[in-house]
Amino acid sequence: MENYTFNSFTLQLEGLNISKDFVYPTFLFFFFSYVFIMLANAGIACLVLIDKSLHQPMYLLFCNLPFNDIIGNSIMVPRLLSDILLLPSELIISYHECVLQAFSTHMFGTASHTVLMIMAFDRYVAICDPLRYAAIMTNKMVIKLTVSAWGVALVLVGILLGLTIRLNRCRTMIMNPYCDNASLFKLSCDSVLINNIYGLTFTVVLLTSSIGTMVLTYAKITVVCLTSKNKSLNSKAMKTCSTHLVVYLIMLISGFIVIILHRFPQYSDYRKFAAILFHIIPGSLNPIIYGMEKLQVMEKILILYHRDELVVQRN
Repeated sequence: MENYTFNSFTLQLEGLNISKDFVYPTFLFFFFSYVFIMLANAGIACLVLIDKSLHQPMYLLFCNLPFNDIIGNSIMVPRLLSDILLLPSELIISYHECVLQAFSTHMFGTASHTVLMIMAFDRYVAICDPLRYAAIMTNKMVIKLTVSAWGVALVLVGILLGLTIRLNRCRTMIMNPYCDNASLFKLSCDSVLINNIYGLTFTVVLLTSSIGTMVLTYAKITVVCLTSKNKSLNSKAMKTCSTHLVVYLIMLISGFIVIILHRFPQYSDYRKFAAILFHIIPGSLNPIIYGMEKLQVMEKILILYHRDELVVQRN
């Protein structure tokens, strides 16, 4: 007969299945990835916020991505790094920390979609209605879009976790290297029908809205570019939209890999790594693909670098 521990506030993580030879290489990979994510995203976000010449809707909306990458990785990765070096029996986490981790994980994934959706709207207005761009994309509109992106994500994830927190728990093993909503409600012996229905609805609505927005905006942008003989407009569209689309596809593919691997229990170890890489890969590539390829941002970084170099030489 299975032993049950009801509503325990001490949980155990399953952790990653890593052979002894690969413990330290894995640790170093995640550690340097985390350091790069923090430095690259924080650097670009600070640069855009400090430099008034970059206070344009495109760059201000982009700042939401570095912020999301920093928050999404700061709560999950440091804990993961410490757990890699521990024995399986030592992988203990409190219930409240687990809920916080699950909340940040789902906020990261949801906000990635909503932020890229408002960025797609900005690109649509800039290319399809350039004469009215300044009138539409005012500072007030940028604030409204930003609040909407985070507000929608907060409400959706809040309900998701709220439905899980209400459940009584009779198990203590989290079948994952970090906490997420599915791992939490699997601890319950209560009916999780409502959780499954809302979780499915949540996923369908988010993905349909996200993919639909991208298809619609890029279809209209493509039509404008094909019918326009303005080479300058087409060149601008290629530069600004290609980076946005690449970032979106990386995020979408990373998420789909995790969802697909959930259907194959025999590949649980691959699923665990894929779930971690869903945080790390977009967070590492976003500042390179979207930030570094923007000419103005690159120029500002080089100016700051040369300025610091001159100060060092003078000293």
